[in-house]
Amino acid sequence: MCTNRTALSSERQQFVANFLDTMDIVSPLIARQRYAAVVNGTQNLKVYTFGECMKDLSQPDCNLCFARCKTRILSCLPFQKGTRGGKLFYDGCYLRGNVSVYGLAQCWEFVNASACRNCLAEGVDKIGSCPSKEEGRVLNAGCYLRYSTFKFYNNSQIEPTGSKGGRRHLAVILAATSSSFALLLVLATATFFWRKKVLMRRREKKQLGALVDTVNKSKLNIPYEILETATNYFANSNKLGQGGSGSVYKGVLPDGKTVAVKRLFFNTRQWVDHFFNEVNLISGIYHKNLVQLLGCSITGPESLLVYEYVPNQSLHDFFVVKKNAQPLTWEMRCKIVLGTAEGLAYLHEESQVRIIHRDIKLSNILLDEDFTPRIADFGLARLFPDDKTHISTAIAGTLGYMAPEYVVRGKLTEKADVYSFGVLVIEVVSGKRNNAFAENSSSILQMVWSLYGAGRLCDAIDPLLEGNFEEENSRRILQIALLCVQASAELRPSMSVVVKMLTDEHKIYEPTQPPFLNLSNAETSQLTPPQFTSNSQPGSHTQSSGNSMTQSWIEPR
Repeated sequence: MCTNRTALSSERQQFVANFLDTMDIVSPLIARQRYAAVVNGTQNLKVYTFGECMKDLSQPDCNLCFARCKTRILSCLPFQKGTRGGKLFYDGCYLRGNVSVYGLAQCWEFVNASACRNCLAEGVDKIGSCPSKEEGRVLNAGCYLRYSTFKFYNNSQIEPTGSKGGRRHLAVILAATSSSFALLLVLATATFFWRKKVLMRRREKKQLGALVDTVNKSKLNIPYEILETATNYFANSNKLGQGGSGSVYKGVLPDGKTVAVKRLFFNTRQWVDHFFNEVNLISGIYHKNLVQLLGCSITGPESLLVYEYVPNQSLHDFFVVKKNAQPLTWEMRCKIVLGTAEGLAYLHEESQVRIIHRDIKLSNILLDEDFTPRIADFGLARLFPDDKTHISTAIAGTLGYMAPEYVVRGKLTEKADVYSFGVLVIEVVSGKRNNAFAENSSSILQMVWSLYGAGRLCDAIDPLLEGNFEEENSRRILQIALLCVQASAELRPSMSVVVKMLTDEHKIYEPTQPPFLNLSNAETSQLTPPQFTSNSQPGSHTQSSGNSMTQSWIEPR
């Protein structure tokens, strides 16, 4: 809440300087003793500041809250809404505290009491799969459970149905049982969330401590003030783009080096994971096809990551936003496909640790001044132990690029990146997005697979190229892409083999069909890209795999 006292233009510069000095004084006090009362400045330009964290906050949460307050209170500086004062209160920065939980448990009318209890007990176990959600529901065969932070039910009296005493008695039993389980459900849900919050706080505190130690010990630490100045205080004119985890700004360091500064959002609990991933996984990795991390900052109002600046931005800008009038030439596209494959092969097999990127897509492939591709955004990346065939993890990534075995089972291997790469290659070559969910539209995987069976792969090439491409080379690249998106993870080649195929050092095999396609040979010959409505399947190249998933295996290094 900002005050309505208007600041004079002559006071602005000194007032802002006093404010920034005051924040520098307050920050360590909050971090050390959880409160601060500071008066700074002279005469009528004094800055009076008071801040305190409530006792229910851990120290890391206190620090995060204060950092966010520092950012938001900037809106009350002079000439921002015509004010020169303000106050903020955050309830722990995130929703917590006195929130009621309402629950309902109900059995079907014909279910007996014993079956009702068993059904509801099973439902209570299942509803644990709705953590950190404001509402959850379970519909079993025989009963229904629901909880929410708002009162979704009415208090109308349950009337017995039927005239026989036995039926009325059964209705009373079921009502009593449902009420009891509703209470148990509320208690179980509250206990579950409380325990989850405690465990989350412990984990975050440990992670945050490790993160601070990592940054302080590394040579990557760059003062927040330098990066703030480099980006002209994160001016919109310097904004390069925005993703799910933060915004990216162009900046110029004091030595004249142009960089890209990623400003992580504080409105997500995953920011520590994202920051830790970027700093830990790629700070010591150097490859011509990977974006290099130059530095970071964790001491200011928000966390910042600093990367080398890549002037031609991302493939997303060429194929979706289409900021550039001229489309990429065939030679450029071949260079992008090979470079991306080499970067992934390095992550999977050549770096000191095996890394799975998990989010290969158009917007995460950047292009430098020579249109050399650079893989970016390692916020979702995972280390892959040498002694494991797969790791189980929560599903994360972008729809349309995620491998079927990962979506269905949560089992992650390098073959998930191979699948994403195959989708990316088809997008780059065809100039179309892999949007399998658009109304009256087929996915490009289906299009390319059908054209492959019809012996017309060249029909899938981007029409903007106006025929300026090598037919044999285009068929090879698309066939390799189809090998990468096969339904069976075991049949997909490793990225090192993909590189050899792209450079004519390895035989290219016949692919099996991509996942989730059920095609017949009847209408293949009638396809006319890019629009088609076929449900066809190439007959001569089909190997029945359907939607079945198999556990991936990894070749030894």
